[in-house]
Amino acid sequence: MKLILLLLVLLTGAGVWETVRHRVVRRRIPVRVHVNGSRGKSSVTRLIAAGLQAGGVRTCAKTTGSAAMFLHVDGSESPIRRQGPPNIREQLRVFRQAAQERAEAIVIECMAVRPDLQRVCEHSIVGATHGVITNVRPDHLEVMGPSMEDVATSLAGTVPRGTALFTAEGTFAPRLERRARRLGSSFHRTDGSGVDDAAMAGFRYVEFPDNVDLALDVCQAVGVDRATALRGMWDVTPDVGALSRVALPAPGKTLEFVNAFAANDPESTLAVWRRLGLDARPEEAVVLFNNRADRLRRARDLAPIFGDGGLAAAKVVICGQATAQFVDLVRRRVPRDRLVDAGSRDAEALRDLLVEVCPERATVVGVGNIGGVGMRFLDLLERGRTS
Repeated sequence: MKLILLLLVLLTGAGVWETVRHRVVRRRIPVRVHVNGSRGKSSVTRLIAAGLQAGGVRTCAKTTGSAAMFLHVDGSESPIRRQGPPNIREQLRVFRQAAQERAEAIVIECMAVRPDLQRVCEHSIVGATHGVITNVRPDHLEVMGPSMEDVATSLAGTVPRGTALFTAEGTFAPRLERRARRLGSSFHRTDGSGVDDAAMAGFRYVEFPDNVDLALDVCQAVGVDRATALRGMWDVTPDVGALSRVALPAPGKTLEFVNAFAANDPESTLAVWRRLGLDARPEEAVVLFNNRADRLRRARDLAPIFGDGGLAAAKVVICGQATAQFVDLVRRRVPRDRLVDAGSRDAEALRDLLVEVCPERATVVGVGNIGGVGMRFLDLLERGRTS
């Protein structure tokens, strides 16, 4: 019994010590931006960090996204090393690293999915001076759902207390605003209208006006003017899951691959499709759907948007795991002669199959999931571009 009591005392003491130490570290970083939301978190995190650095603010950042990265004050970045599964305690180490680099600002992407842990991330760890909720989309419904109202409530767990909240969300903006007001925070909403085509033309990858406008609002609130911040954003290194384009080598054909694997909910996927203008030229569109056996709910959610649901294409190629199950989901929506089951082909074989089945001019859009063959396929194309 004495041993158990002693262990409890030691554990309690360690917890108190860690809490006190973190608060001391946190106070050394006056600007703390916490980025949450369903889509665009990693992109917005990188955009804000680039904008602040362009304005002369010593800034560190951390993305979770498709590949967790720590962005240093000198502009370099390094992968987050983990010895086990992701744990929100790694945010404590991120703060310590930022403080060691004498950062004046930290931009940190929320890594929690569970509603209770999202609240812990904000109110026990980050303590944001500028909270960001990019948008509310139907993803992780098994954890944050089942309804979209539940998702909005879950994401609202990171609304900061007594500071400011920024969002590009439309439908659930009133709910987020009420939460912000209750916590004594100001509320700021953008709709993308603050950036024009000239501003968007400066990006080397496909970005969304909502993300840019939102990031510019945050930078301006910190004290960096929009023009300076925008110039910094043009030079940003996009996240591995960002909407990027790369040529797909094919003799006698003009093919382009667009990485939209991270847009893995119906609304976001359709938004990408429209952003690329493929709704107006389906005869030049090819969908590459990467299925995962552990994401079958996502597959069921995405299936209705194929064909007449919005994703009309010359070919739909299905790769990854449990491909036959997804074929069954879309069989009635996609004509048989346009449906290609690639099975479990590796990245090289998948590339060769795409070259074979694509029309002479086509944009291939990767959707669904980035994990597994999706990531290997991106690596293959990237190696081809830099070789």
